[in-house]
Amino acid sequence: MADDKDQLESLKRRVENEEVSLLASPFLKGFLAGYVVAKLRSSAVLGFLVGTCTGVYAAQTYAVPDVEKTVKDYFSSFRKGPD
Repeated sequence: MADDKDQLESLKRRVENEEVSLLASPFLKGFLAGYVVAKLRSSAVLGFLVGTCTGVYAAQTYAVPDVEKTVKDYFSSFRKGPD
């Protein structure tokens, strides 16, 4: 029980000593994200959603290669030079 109180006091001191940034506020981040989505045309949002759903379906149904690994292997072959 004493350890819990010590941890709580330690957390309180750390929070009190930290400077609170307006940009770190979750409320502001959510507001900005909502503003950006509201400014987008509905067709752009609909296209994004359809593309995301299609990509998820394809990745789960078919053997889609790992693009990041493929690109890294491709560029590392240039660094090694011809065999």
